[in-house]
Amino acid sequence: MAQQPLSSAVPPTDIYGGDEVSALVLDPGYCSTRAGWAGEDVPKSILPSFYGHIGSTNTNLFGDEYLIPREGLEVRNYMNRDSVVEDWDVAPKFWENMLVKRLQPERPTAPSKNGLNDDPKKDGEGDVSMDGAAEEAAAEAQEEQEKALQENPLLVTEAPWNTSKAREKTTEVIMETWGCPAFWLSRTPTLSAFAAGKATALVIDVGGSNTNVTAVHDGMVLKRSIQRSPVGGLWLSSQIRSMFEHAEPKVALTPTYLIENKTPVDALAPAQARLRKFPFSIADSFRRYEEERVLTEFKESVVEVWRGNPGPYRAQGTEDFIKTQPGRVFEMPDGYNQMWREQRYRASEGMFDESVGYPLPEAERITKEQTIPSLIRTALEAVDVDLRPNLLGNVVVTGATSLINGFNDRLNNELIGMYPGVKIKIHAAGLTSERRFGAWVGGSILSSLGTFHQMWISRKEYEENGPGIVEKRCK
Repeated sequence: MAQQPLSSAVPPTDIYGGDEVSALVLDPGYCSTRAGWAGEDVPKSILPSFYGHIGSTNTNLFGDEYLIPREGLEVRNYMNRDSVVEDWDVAPKFWENMLVKRLQPERPTAPSKNGLNDDPKKDGEGDVSMDGAAEEAAAEAQEEQEKALQENPLLVTEAPWNTSKAREKTTEVIMETWGCPAFWLSRTPTLSAFAAGKATALVIDVGGSNTNVTAVHDGMVLKRSIQRSPVGGLWLSSQIRSMFEHAEPKVALTPTYLIENKTPVDALAPAQARLRKFPFSIADSFRRYEEERVLTEFKESVVEVWRGNPGPYRAQGTEDFIKTQPGRVFEMPDGYNQMWREQRYRASEGMFDESVGYPLPEAERITKEQTIPSLIRTALEAVDVDLRPNLLGNVVVTGATSLINGFNDRLNNELIGMYPGVKIKIHAAGLTSERRFGAWVGGSILSSLGTFHQMWISRKEYEENGPGIVEKRCK
């Protein structure tokens, strides 16, 4: 009798495989960290990478819901501005909070603690109290909690310049602390390219803390092409702060948590708001975090990129032309409101032309080499000349800051000006969620593919080779 083919519902026991893999995807970044199940189109859990730290009790609070005015609350970040983990004491706890607490269903309470077995002596017929069993159950629950991810393979994203020390440390946390059966580390540009359905692409990732331009060829990051600069969402926030500072009249940036009530006022009239008083002092880091929320809203609704027609922004007469165009009104949390016209273009213009923009402190100023067109030129010069036309025909734009109105049109105009005669095609996801979570979506697609299962680094391989395996396998 011919041998029956194995049912696809029953994964073979000798290899790690089978289509129904409940893999998890974790995408840590400086501004937010995304986590969710492979095969889904958006991450289930999105938290700011900022967390609350209370010094008096030395406790850390993870999640937006805990970042409220409290006594002694400081806001910290477990990553540095380069999107590389800095605080290894906090990072694993932060990730575990997302992957276990926020993604997995609540584990049932141990029978000894669920209240159903309390005081059995009342009617003489109840269960017998089991002290020894209670301790055993508690120890068992503790052990289960320690290896909370022992059934889920995990794909973690990383910046293309991540250090080998940080990669090995991540591997140790995944395998030793969480007991995952298999894992994989993947670089964000590769995943963003996969999310756009490309194996070869020039990936322009305009994120919160920085912008990077990377050439990806056949699913591999070309290391020489990696270019990065601090031009991102936070740099744009600094521009807006400077714009408020230089506005006439000056605009006060009062975060929402300070406003008790306000009275509507006319445009440009002084704000009439009563501020909330707290019986304790608020840390500067918390205030800055809250101000950033207001600035994010301002970026989303007001800031626009000058598309370059009828002429470049710095050309004579451009600002006068913009003043005749409709502007955007924005109301600050304290009720002050104003129409913004040419200023909203000037704030973002520094991303493309360092000579325009608002004055910034020395540490935050950028050079010509750090503008987006210069990053693209340097990245392309670092790769083989034969690859360039293919890369320019597959430009993938990702990152939340790329969602600013007019960004793609301006980028297209810049590329046409820099490379006349070459076919240029920009791929930018229309869905805002896909653009914001490009790398996570790519990771979700990759780790849910049946063909990817042979790529996972299994526990057996890890035990044979140690954390160094990640450098050999995850190129």
